[in-house]
Amino acid sequence: MEREWKEIFGECNENPSLTDDIEDELYEHFHFVADKGQSLMRVDKFLNDRITGISRNRIQQAAEAGCVWVNNRPVKSNYKVKPEDTIAVVMNHPRRELEIIPENIPLNIVYEDSDVLVVDKPPGLVVHPGHGNYTGTLLNAVAWHLKDESHFDVRDPRLGLVHRIDKDTSGLLVLAKNPDAKTNLGAQFFNKTTKRAYWAVVWGNVKNDTGRIEGNIGRNPYDKMVMIVFPDGTLGKPAVTHYKVLERFGYVTLVECHLETGRTHQIRVHMKYIGHTLFNDERYGGHEILRGSHQAKYIQFVRNCFEVCPRQALHAKTLGFIHPRTGQEIYMESPVPDDMSQLIEKWKNLSLGTKGIL
Repeated sequence: MEREWKEIFGECNENPSLTDDIEDELYEHFHFVADKGQSLMRVDKFLNDRITGISRNRIQQAAEAGCVWVNNRPVKSNYKVKPEDTIAVVMNHPRRELEIIPENIPLNIVYEDSDVLVVDKPPGLVVHPGHGNYTGTLLNAVAWHLKDESHFDVRDPRLGLVHRIDKDTSGLLVLAKNPDAKTNLGAQFFNKTTKRAYWAVVWGNVKNDTGRIEGNIGRNPYDKMVMIVFPDGTLGKPAVTHYKVLERFGYVTLVECHLETGRTHQIRVHMKYIGHTLFNDERYGGHEILRGSHQAKYIQFVRNCFEVCPRQALHAKTLGFIHPRTGQEIYMESPVPDDMSQLIEKWKNLSLGTKGIL
């Protein structure tokens, strides 16, 4: 039973080998309401008394990872439960045993050896099976690609994903093919020694050519599907994003972002925080016309842009790391996918005043 709980709580624990801008929905696995006569009690003990087959230490780990909620807000393990408190254990996957079935889905493999696999993920491909996406994911494709390697089990937490990106973010991902590679690469991501750059099209004319965005990121207490910045630093987790302007197109800007930390939706949240929401990022309001004129031709132009790039304009363009076995630096770049390339070209033409858009 403890092994089962390790698998369930594993997604929730602070795991340095699974960082990044992740599409992270929450699902309630346990729900309790304290009695009217409930005496003050630490929440870890409260849960330990009510959930069988799990150690108090693992509950404490889950609380530290933000998976224990009281009255719709995450709490630490020393929180004192009060009468009529609502206590929940939440995860970023539904309460269901997921079987990752090998599926013959094309993979754009840009590097592979006996230790690592690097793929260039297209937009729209979910990385990991979860609610509403139990098949057709990148891991289903990896399971098929490596089905003849007897030592590789895509469900083994010691193998596989070292980081993740959102369904609608495109670009480079690295997977570990053995436990030593997973440990080594996980440490590189945790210690921020990897080299990664993201390209994004954002609304507005970014004022400074370069900048640093700092602000704790956490889940919006009123909308669990959205992350927000807590500028006072008392809530959320520390997050730092560096950006530089690549091209300006008047009403939108092409920027390159480097992550100093790897929080959920970090680039999307931080750019919105400074007033430059990612183009067509529906979850954060970028699917509205946030800059420009009210002329009918311009409105139609933007709508056409939404159709050309029907997702947030974010691409994991570069990836660099030290090979876990050889010690050599591996560095690669991903070309900007067709939808973002067309989007950039359309805005470039508009900024040059060509093609009679305005």
